Amino acid sequence: MKITFMGAADTVTGSRFLLEHGDHRLLVDCGLFQGGPEAASFNREALPFSPGTLDAVLVTHGHIDHSGFLPGLVANGYRGPIYTTPATAELCGILLPDSARLQNEHFGYLERHGLSTPGHEPLYSEEDAERTLELFESRPMHRSFPVSSSVSAQFLPAGHILGAASLYLQVGDHRICFSGDLGRPVDPIMQPPEPFAGADYLLVESTYGTRQHPPTDPALTLEQLVNETANRGGTVVIPAFAVGRAQSLLHLLAKATAAGRIPDLPVFLDSPMAINATKLFCRYPEAHRLNSDECEQMCDRAHYTRKVQDSKQIFTHSGAKIIIAASGMATGGRVLHHLKRYLPDPRNTLLIVGYQAPNTLGAKLQAGTRDVQILGQDVTVEAQVATIEGLSAHADQTELTAWLLGADPPRQTFVIHGEAEARRGFADHITRSLNWNTACPEKGQTIELE
Repeated sequence: MKITFMGAADTVTGSRFLLEHGDHRLLVDCGLFQGGPEAASFNREALPFSPGTLDAVLVTHGHIDHSGFLPGLVANGYRGPIYTTPATAELCGILLPDSARLQNEHFGYLERHGLSTPGHEPLYSEEDAERTLELFESRPMHRSFPVSSSVSAQFLPAGHILGAASLYLQVGDHRICFSGDLGRPVDPIMQPPEPFAGADYLLVESTYGTRQHPPTDPALTLEQLVNETANRGGTVVIPAFAVGRAQSLLHLLAKATAAGRIPDLPVFLDSPMAINATKLFCRYPEAHRLNSDECEQMCDRAHYTRKVQDSKQIFTHSGAKIIIAASGMATGGRVLHHLKRYLPDPRNTLLIVGYQAPNTLGAKLQAGTRDVQILGQDVTVEAQVATIEGLSAHADQTELTAWLLGADPPRQTFVIHGEAEARRGFADHITRSLNWNTACPEKGQTIELE
């Protein structure tokens, strides 16, 4: 039995893990690499296997860095089942066609403005995304199911976002756990992840493997920044992941407005993906903390701008307002148009609320870069740039360690899904504090598990 680490090694994005056992081949997650030009080039690399030879694909959750290359797999010949949880299947029904559409729209914009170069073409079409959705087979949490004649699987709740799971595979006599992305015990809307249930081999994420989330309440920081910007008559622009972060923000804004702690400002949810994902929450009450009234308040807090023309009209709303738009790392999507418009005005605030991969526009802005290029144009940043780290949907080092303590030590723990410093730092922490065997595989590395 062997596993090939095709992504999420020395980087957070691009989760893809090929597990081979005898004549059987399984792929766990099939995500897009996100970031700068190097990440874009990874998405166009030839796959080290023929997709048609896979027995099955299993997906831990719907975020694009875990699911976003599924249509590319199908475009290259995969026709087998894609197993995931019911909520993740529904989210992928929103995210994958929209990912294809955004790629096509972005390429069209570059072509119209003479900015396209080789390597900017869409990775797949909307038709590929629709064909991918036909292959999904939902499986509930906690229930074991057969994947092949020698492999069974089980999903356990991981918090993080709606439908997110840790995956446990029983492969012959061996048990393998893929942690997936682990949420926080104190997430404002998601339930905490279920503790590690034990395995011979563990692949654990390390997005915040060397960091601690600040003890300050992120809701208070959010309210303070909204009030400061409103007093200036400015606009708060928040690049946010369409699934998870956007809903947390709406919930916190709804609570603060109802309590009178912030003014009743117009809030625009400018992402068709986020709009559709928000409406899913009320259908999966067991997956989150919100009661029916809170869920309704969250859904009602924003003006939904589905159409491009509606998005373009947001700027006609004079006075203070809040815009929540994808993508969360400002690598694409409608948020780019808002950043181009609002960053040059010192009355406005750019609010970073999630992880920013190196070399992304979001990371550059967070680091204080004053002059950036957005959609081919030079933009000077005069707006306030602020970060709220406590809204992350990823567990920090202490929370990750607490999750690990749920079971006996694995034979080997592979630390994945983190930048190089975070992965190696968390691996060292596990070895020192728990006395577990750890390794940090490199991208493309194959490791024998027996």
